[in-house]
Amino acid sequence: MRLPDSLRRYAWLSVSTALATILLKSVAWWLTGSVGLLSDALESLVNLAGALMALAMLTLSAIPPDANHPYGHGKAEYFSSGFEGFLVVLAAIGICYAAVIRLFNPRMLEDVGAGLIVSVIASMLNLATARILLRVGRTHHSISLEADAHHLLSDVWTSAGVILGVGSVLLTGWLWLDPVIAILVAVNILRIGWQLMRRSVDGLMDAALPPETLHVIKGVLDSYHAEGVDFHALRTRQAGKQAFATVNILVPGDWTVQKGHDYLSRIESNLQAAVPYLHVTTHMEPRNEARDGKINRCQEEVF
Repeated sequence: MRLPDSLRRYAWLSVSTALATILLKSVAWWLTGSVGLLSDALESLVNLAGALMALAMLTLSAIPPDANHPYGHGKAEYFSSGFEGFLVVLAAIGICYAAVIRLFNPRMLEDVGAGLIVSVIASMLNLATARILLRVGRTHHSISLEADAHHLLSDVWTSAGVILGVGSVLLTGWLWLDPVIAILVAVNILRIGWQLMRRSVDGLMDAALPPETLHVIKGVLDSYHAEGVDFHALRTRQAGKQAFATVNILVPGDWTVQKGHDYLSRIESNLQAAVPYLHVTTHMEPRNEARDGKINRCQEEVF
């Protein structure tokens, strides 16, 4: 199964932007000799690797379920965010190494004005692409596109800090500002890398859906209380663009199987209408007076 054309275009947009910013930021570094701008260019290499990985994992996650993967391939997207986070950490280490060397061996910067202009253009490209990817990623619940967008946004702020540092060197003549800014940039990049890897691990470890989504699900289930229907053992997880929920539905014991089945079908439809990317599995159990006192406690068993 191929990705929808719209998502494929956005994935390639990220790749194209990464290539363009690598070229622009490399030119800026070559013009100025700034280690801060070098750090910015290195992070753009990470952007390219992350964008290519995101494209590959989005394609894999779109493959429909099969006999060996009955729940689909949605978790492939988490490999993308984890891989990108790992590359970010490597880039941060490389930036720190180059910055420390420059700190003890300061060097005059050249053609600062031209270099800064080129860097600003590259940052504007990243900003425009990040906003597009973030909107599309949230609309289609794609962690790969969202991770790519957040990484590009962090790159924009990183570039802003580098531009400020290089500009400060131009105004003050303090050469040590350039490597110090580069080290601060590396620390920020390290933080972003850690966040990306942690989010990837959460997804692979079947972390529950976010509280706001759980609140929506519980609201739908609670709406059936007046009809004598309750629930317990609600469990949820996220797998890329797809979310999964399992829940036991308690119905009056004197209902027919057909009536209970009709209610479960209606509940599943309402849940999927409230959370469109949710796959729901329900199990019907008889409700009796002996269990009524336990229902409220059971309803809190939400994972």
